[in-house]
Amino acid sequence: MRRETLFVSDLHLSAARPDTARRFLRFLDAQAQGAERLYILGDLFDAYLGDDDDSRPNREVKAGLKRLVESGTEVFFQHGNRDFLLGQRFAEETGVRLLGDYAVIDLYGAPTLLTHGDLLCTDDVQYQTARARIRTEAWKRDALGKPLWLRRLYARWYRFKSGLDKSGKTYEIMDVNGQTVAEALRGAGVARLIHGHTHRPQVHELNIEGNNCQRFVLPEWNGEEWALCFDAAGFRRERIA
Repeated sequence: MRRETLFVSDLHLSAARPDTARRFLRFLDAQAQGAERLYILGDLFDAYLGDDDDSRPNREVKAGLKRLVESGTEVFFQHGNRDFLLGQRFAEETGVRLLGDYAVIDLYGAPTLLTHGDLLCTDDVQYQTARARIRTEAWKRDALGKPLWLRRLYARWYRFKSGLDKSGKTYEIMDVNGQTVAEALRGAGVARLIHGHTHRPQVHELNIEGNNCQRFVLPEWNGEEWALCFDAAGFRRERIA
């Protein structure tokens, strides 16, 4: 195995984006092969409606993840705002390990905080209120208890409403809040944060109470995507073939 860890997020896989699904499957079978670990930090799917949904590209993605895990690469998944209904059945079928909303890992000697990123966008009060409501176990049980055809209708409505809501929000509101980032780093006792969600890829150098910190933002997969790759020597961006 290569002493190498890869990070991706915000692929937004769906039947409407077959090229992106094909690129991800090639990535799993080629670039990710031989890496020690792969972390998927949310929004792997554009609208994940439950582990009973075996439509495309869900079944192909599950098969690709299972192949990668069986080859020896550890794969970890963190829920995003589009695929928070992904559950234990998916994990069992693929061998992927599920992480909580915040997770601290040892990244070649440097403790590192991982999160999808939406919890850092605290200026978007409307979103945070809705998120708190739909992430309860009771809400998820109720949603997953509905027939799959009805969940698909709800997902279409959600995408439409989400687009309307975003059109009325400023760039700043939909980005992370600096104070929330600082609190997350302090609370975890780390100096490095990796997340996605905002679709604003960048490496931010921060000074928090005299400590030098870094915030890595992963890109959306929209044709210009890359994986963040860490090894013992540091990090690099690896273009998706």
